[in-house]
Amino acid sequence: MSPRSIALALLVTAALPAATQTGHVPLVQHADGRAHEVLDGAWRVVVDPYDVGYRNIFDEPLTTSWFAHDAQETERWDRLEYDFDAADALHVPGDWNSQRPELFLYEGTVWYRRRVRLARAEDERLILRFGAVNARARVFFDGDLLAEHEGGYTPFDVEITDHVGAEAEDHSLVVMANDTRSKAGVPMDNMDWWNYGGITRSVRLLRLPATYVRDYSVQLDPEAPEEIVAWVALDGARLGQRVRVAIPELGAEASAQTDADGVARLRLPFRGERWAPLDPRLYDVVVEAETDRVEDRIGFRTVEVDGVDVLVNGEPVFLRGISIHEEAPFRGGRGLTPDEDRQLLEWATELGCNYVRLAHYPHNEAMVRAADEMGLLVWSEIPAYWALAWDDPATFASADQQLREMITRDKNRAAVVLWSVANETPVSPARTDFLTRLTETARALDPTRLITAAVFADHERQPDGSTVFRVEDPLAEHLDVVGVNEYVGWYDGLPDKIGTIRWEDTVGKPLVLSEFGAGALYGLRGDSLTRWSEDYQAYLYEEQLAMLRDVPFLRGLSPWILMDFRSPRRPLPTIQEFWNRKGLLSERGERKLAFGVLQRFYAEVARDWRPSPTGF
Repeated sequence: MSPRSIALALLVTAALPAATQTGHVPLVQHADGRAHEVLDGAWRVVVDPYDVGYRNIFDEPLTTSWFAHDAQETERWDRLEYDFDAADALHVPGDWNSQRPELFLYEGTVWYRRRVRLARAEDERLILRFGAVNARARVFFDGDLLAEHEGGYTPFDVEITDHVGAEAEDHSLVVMANDTRSKAGVPMDNMDWWNYGGITRSVRLLRLPATYVRDYSVQLDPEAPEEIVAWVALDGARLGQRVRVAIPELGAEASAQTDADGVARLRLPFRGERWAPLDPRLYDVVVEAETDRVEDRIGFRTVEVDGVDVLVNGEPVFLRGISIHEEAPFRGGRGLTPDEDRQLLEWATELGCNYVRLAHYPHNEAMVRAADEMGLLVWSEIPAYWALAWDDPATFASADQQLREMITRDKNRAAVVLWSVANETPVSPARTDFLTRLTETARALDPTRLITAAVFADHERQPDGSTVFRVEDPLAEHLDVVGVNEYVGWYDGLPDKIGTIRWEDTVGKPLVLSEFGAGALYGLRGDSLTRWSEDYQAYLYEEQLAMLRDVPFLRGLSPWILMDFRSPRRPLPTIQEFWNRKGLLSERGERKLAFGVLQRFYAEVARDWRPSPTGF
């Protein structure tokens, strides 16, 4: 067996969660595929900007009278300074900023409360799945603090089995959500998107057997793609079981006995159709133990690099992409519905994309699964963004944890081909060490996918007036694909300057221009040098695409960005109004001129592109 195959077979060990948070249990794979109850809807909330519901005047955690107790007045002399029953409600999933005008710019704590009536069958385990809470969450059940989690874009699970009895009773579920930005956070306090606060993704109550299938990986062996390599991990008292993985449509299956840790490793033949960009093929996959059964939809493909080429199923591909923020179309805000996910991806396919960069944090699971179904390749990223606290062990632990949670959740999605560990980070020894360790985590968790990051290129003016761009970032040594963000014509000169750029290959790896772009207000017209006009944006795109034709090692683009998105860094009256205007679409889905420019270019690339030593 090759080194890569051995690593794939053993990656279950690396998939164990980092112990950087408290109280929550390892993630359950494919939570929506389990027996569950949806706890979405109206939750009562208390806005608490001074955290009086959690700490006393000496900044110590309260032991009595905190909001998590969800107390009720029983005597006329009782003193309570909160009342969930009388409070207004917010919808979950959703952010508080877009639901209440007075909370539009609010950052701080909001307490959420939902009453649930529950009973538990014998030998049943109950686990709460939070799709995401931005950015820090404390979860209380009947007043008891059960878990804390940091990271506003990744899921976490909380077990409540021991708190629910056989008889149906009412229980109080309280979540303290806090989105205060921090210099030690991931992301840090300086970022260019809206810090949407709250329980921004769905909440589920999973009902699982006493010993259940916690996690599994089922994918092609990259070194022997006629075979599938799989592992299954159980959780519970009966770890010694026979487990089976089957693809009924192909008549393929394998079974194995778990080891002392409840883990089984299996191989089974693959004689089916590969998942391919814009031609997705998904199979029903059964993962079964003696006490549990899970069904999933999984596609099978390989991805690798060969010199400067990206190969999917052994064939070179050009990544015709676009960057996307998790901003809801038409209405704004977070908490995307499946229909909103699909709308964004349908606009990407209309543009001619075979690839999307989901920036700058893990998007919701429904988005990734929709890409899987539509045949769109995915770049998935953690928010290691700009200048983190590179020397702070807690900051690294947070980034590492979010990377693990992203990979654990999405490792069975064929669409995901790139794990990104960073965006636009300033080079320093501490930063490079920090990010190198993240690439090591990603490879240990998933040796089948490519590792990338969006970096800056160095550039030098030449005597002949040209500007040479080259990647000299030491992080590039640890990447499979090098992403570069480049904003000549917007932050650096005017679009005419783009024609002076020449690229030199200094790393011998595929280059993806992960960002370029310009701001434009939909409907504002002018000449090609009128800043903020659609004409300026379209001209910049024309110049960028003409220049990029001459880059022989370029293997993809994901310009910035599909749709305008909210950002407090963008206050210009009448033009921005707290919107980043670099979208090819307005927030209402209106197409700017540059949409057509990129669409026509991608149609040509789809028809004519082949790897060439001189560009295309």
